[in-house]
Amino acid sequence: MTAKSSTTASSLIDQLFDQGWAILPNALPESVIAALDTDLSPSFAETPFCQGPFYGETTKRFGRLLTRSPHAEALVRHPLITRIARQILSPWCDCIQLNVGQAIAVHPGAPAQAPHRDQDMWQAPKGEIEYLVNIIWPLTCFTADNGATLIWPRSHGAQALMPDPIDDPIPVRMEPGSALILLGSTLHGAGANRSAAVRRAIVTGYSLGWLKPYENPWLAYPPEVARKFAPELAALAGYRQHRPNLGNFEGQCPSVLLTGEPNRPLAAIDALRPDQQDMVSAFVARQS
Repeated sequence: MTAKSSTTASSLIDQLFDQGWAILPNALPESVIAALDTDLSPSFAETPFCQGPFYGETTKRFGRLLTRSPHAEALVRHPLITRIARQILSPWCDCIQLNVGQAIAVHPGAPAQAPHRDQDMWQAPKGEIEYLVNIIWPLTCFTADNGATLIWPRSHGAQALMPDPIDDPIPVRMEPGSALILLGSTLHGAGANRSAAVRRAIVTGYSLGWLKPYENPWLAYPPEVARKFAPELAALAGYRQHRPNLGNFEGQCPSVLLTGEPNRPLAAIDALRPDQQDMVSAFVARQS
């Protein structure tokens, strides 16, 4: 089963808030996805199977996608998807960040993954705030037999506080080029792979810019790597300060590490939210 396909930001956002998930058909050309899959094939072959029942002991996973293929940037910086993520998350943050970029291969015989909500990686209040938006990109066709992602419709938002979901899960059938968008509060999980083929996919996702991300961006993409990124990509990958003064380097935006200049003493510079700036300015004015 598939959701009603939508192609505009407003219609996709409406569906996300109504159902907890949406499909963007033809998000990228199949040729881009095929090239990415080819680039990642050596890593899929070399990566050992996961350990532990959640990741799946018949499943392979690896990150650092932006260093493994130049085609990964097309997924991470997809204009419509990043716009949707910003609109959904902006009420609770100054800017969004890349939370995850992970390749997944579910091998034949893999059991269904435990149903989960990705927001539960953070031990924080649930039911009102959306902490992240995730996207699942098929590298191979998703079918009910090969472990297509199972989604529990309308299990998001305040429903995440309920003991049981309202509806039964449905497998999301997709082909390479399409993208499944889901809220971090939506209950989901990989299905069982009852086929004879490996199901491959990419998961990208964005979270509130002040949260500790799933993948440590400065280890995945140290300055010598991030210097080769476009400024917008480097910012998504962690080289951006979040007001007030979060994630700074020597009191400045960590993008200073990408200039190639030698180490030199830096002056810490205020990076405050407007409300904080107003408070500080008012306090300073009263002292004069």
